[in-house]
Amino acid sequence: MTIRVGERPVTLDDLVRVARGGEMVELASTARERVDVARRLVDHLAAKSEPIYGLNSALGANTGAPLAPDDLAEYQLRAIRARAVGVGPPYDRESVRAMLFARIAGMAQGGSGVSPSVLDGLCAFVNRDVVPVVPRIGSISVADLPQLAHLALPLVGEGEAYFGGERLTGREALTRAGLAPTVLGAKDGVALISANAATVGRAALVVHDAATAHDAWLTAIALSFEAFRANLSTLDERALRARPARGELDVGARLRALLDGSALFETGAARRVQDPLSFRVTPQVHGSLHWILEELRAQIEIELNSAAESPLVVAADGVMLSNGNFHLPALATTLDATAIAFAQAASLAVGRCIKFMSPTFTDLPLQLTRHGPAHSGFATVQKTLTALWGEIRRLANPGSLDFLPVSEQIEDHATHALAVVEKLDALVNSVRYLVAIELIIAAQAVDLRELDHAMLGHGPRRAYERVRAVVPVLDGDRALGPDIDRIEPLVRASRFGSA
Repeated sequence: MTIRVGERPVTLDDLVRVARGGEMVELASTARERVDVARRLVDHLAAKSEPIYGLNSALGANTGAPLAPDDLAEYQLRAIRARAVGVGPPYDRESVRAMLFARIAGMAQGGSGVSPSVLDGLCAFVNRDVVPVVPRIGSISVADLPQLAHLALPLVGEGEAYFGGERLTGREALTRAGLAPTVLGAKDGVALISANAATVGRAALVVHDAATAHDAWLTAIALSFEAFRANLSTLDERALRARPARGELDVGARLRALLDGSALFETGAARRVQDPLSFRVTPQVHGSLHWILEELRAQIEIELNSAAESPLVVAADGVMLSNGNFHLPALATTLDATAIAFAQAASLAVGRCIKFMSPTFTDLPLQLTRHGPAHSGFATVQKTLTALWGEIRRLANPGSLDFLPVSEQIEDHATHALAVVEKLDALVNSVRYLVAIELIIAAQAVDLRELDHAMLGHGPRRAYERVRAVVPVLDGDRALGPDIDRIEPLVRASRFGSA
C-alpha cells in the first residue's frame, strides 16, 4: 500500500507502517501544489537584495553575512557538508525510514520552500529502500542538523547509504537504485537539514514500542491480581469516578475488561480487606502513564503535520519569516515526563514481585518454591528486579535541561530532545524485562495456589497459557535468566497485549 502524504493529517501509525511495514509514500496533489507555490516564492525572493536567513544570507554564527548571488545553490551544498558531523554507530533501517517519512511529511506542508525535485528524491529513497547511513550522536535538537545532513548527503551523491543490505557510497547507492543525484537550488540545503525529523521519527517508533510495553504490562498486572487474590475494589468505577485523574478511568476499565469472568469479582473472593499499595494504586500510577503516553503521541503528531521551518515560507503573504518553530520544548518535556511516569510504574512492579515471595503477604511458600529452605526458588530474581529498577530510575532523570550555548552563543538554548528519545528507548527496553519477570512470577503463584483456571479472567488466563507455552513451572531450582529472555521477545512482539 501507499500512504498519500498531504491528503489528510498523517499519524504516528502511518509512520510506523512506512518505517517497519515497508509501505511506500507519494505526495498528494494538494500537497504538491503547496510545494510548487512556495518554491516559486523562494525563487522570486532569492533574486532580491533583502537579506533572508539561509536564502541569501549565511547561517549560524555568520547570520546576516550576505551571500553572492551566484553562490546561493553551491552554499546549500556546503551547508550540508559542513554539518555532517555525526559520529558513532549508525541508526537502523527502520529508524532512518522513519526520519525520511517525518521530513517528507513536514516538507509537504509547504512551509519549507523546497524544490519539488528534492522532495521527490526523499520519496524515492523511501520507495526504493535507499537507507542513508546516519550516525547516532551529534544532535542537540536545535534542529537535528548533523543527523539530517548525513540523511541528505546521499541525495546529492555523497555520504553513504545502504541498498540491498550493502553499505555503499552515496553515489553507488543511487546508481544501484536507478536514481540520479539531486541538484540543489537556493534554500534546499536548509530545507533538508533545518528540521527535527530525526527526533520526531525516532520518537514515533519509541512511543509505539512504549505503548506496546504498557499494554503488556496491564495484562501482567491482571495476572498478578489473580495470583495474589487481590481486592478488586481498587478498580471499581465508582471509586475511580470520585477522583477522575487523567488516565485513571481508562486504565481501570482496561483492567476490568482483562479480568472479565474472574472469580475475584465475587463478594468475599479477595484474601485481604486492603492490599499493599503496589496493588491498590495501580489505576492511579498506570493511569498517569497512560495519559502521558497519549499526550506524547499527540505531540508527535503535531510535529508530523507542522511546517516547523525557519525561515518559514508564507506563500499567501509573499514573505519568509525567521522564527523558532524548530524548537521542541513541549515534546522534550513530555518525553522526560513519560520516562518519569514509567519509573513510577516500575517501582510498583518491583514491589508486587517482591511481595509475591513473602508468605506474610501471599500465604504461599517462601520465595515461591515448594521445597523449603534447601531451594532458592525466585529469591535471587530480586537482584535482577532491583538492577532493572536502578537502571530505569537512572534513565528517568530529565535530559532536556542539559545544554550549553554554541555558535558564538547565538544558539544559547537546546532541548536535547533526540537524546531524551534515546534515553526513553533504553528505559522501555528495561521495562520489557520487568514485565516478563512479573508474568513469570505471577504464573508461578497461580500454580502454587492451585487455582482452577476457570476462576481466572479471560486476559489473565490467556497470559498464563502463553507463559506456560515457553516457560514451565519452577519445581527444582534452575537458571531463570533464560526463562526471562524467552518471555521478553513476546512482550516486545505484543503477544501479551490486552486486546
